[in-house]
Amino acid sequence: MILFANMDNNGTQPRLLMVDDDALSRELFSLLLRQKGYAVEAVSSGEAALRHLQAQHALPEVVLTDMQMPGIDGPDLAMQLRNLYGTQMMLLAMSGSEPKRIDKQAFDGFLLKPFTVDQLAATISGCAPRPEAKASGSEDGTIFNQAVYQKLSTSMRKAQMEQLYTLFLQDIAKRFSAMERVATEGDDDVYRKEAHAIKGSSGMVGATELQKLATSMEERGLDATNHVATRKEFILAVERLRRILVGHEIIGRFTRSTGELAHD
Repeated sequence: MILFANMDNNGTQPRLLMVDDDALSRELFSLLLRQKGYAVEAVSSGEAALRHLQAQHALPEVVLTDMQMPGIDGPDLAMQLRNLYGTQMMLLAMSGSEPKRIDKQAFDGFLLKPFTVDQLAATISGCAPRPEAKASGSEDGTIFNQAVYQKLSTSMRKAQMEQLYTLFLQDIAKRFSAMERVATEGDDDVYRKEAHAIKGSSGMVGATELQKLATSMEERGLDATNHVATRKEFILAVERLRRILVGHEIIGRFTRSTGELAHD
């Protein structure tokens, strides 16, 4: 693990560049990290990260990148950064699933999504992150993780919470629609990538049931998945989550769900 002189003895947080192709993850991470004192910049691709770093007079202390991205993915980006900058930056990987050992070779650390700011800080300081105790919530935590919701609610105003969860529902509706399309085309690779994105964003907002479904869809892909049955499961899961969010007054009663969009 690389140690930096300014990471630090006076309590200031390191400057961090986040690389993630998922817009929801970028917005949420950036918000939470800035509220903890991190100077954060975020880009949407490996290519954008290289351009951004080449234009900087001072490099960030930490680059936190998602592993699975179109174009230059996380492992490729890490190798290029090592060739360009050596050990000037700490390189951290993040993903919704555990990558192969070889994929992590150029990185100093790995974080499994969803993770907390405290776990990130522990990884940066060289400490092993402690797993969070699973707290039960509505429906015994099988649909919605109340612990994740409570952490978000302490960092965001009610209007921001509503915007976040509304954006989440819209995003997974868009991605599920793409999965429906590629399922008819037999494009297993895109199907899995969209499922991976849904898994990651679901974990970030505490949508436990959707996260598990998306994990199964990613792992099984089109070849081994009864897509018609999975489609019904997914739409029902979204509707169950929507009812919980309405009950908590997190979103408005008339926020549309994936099931409603599917019948437009």
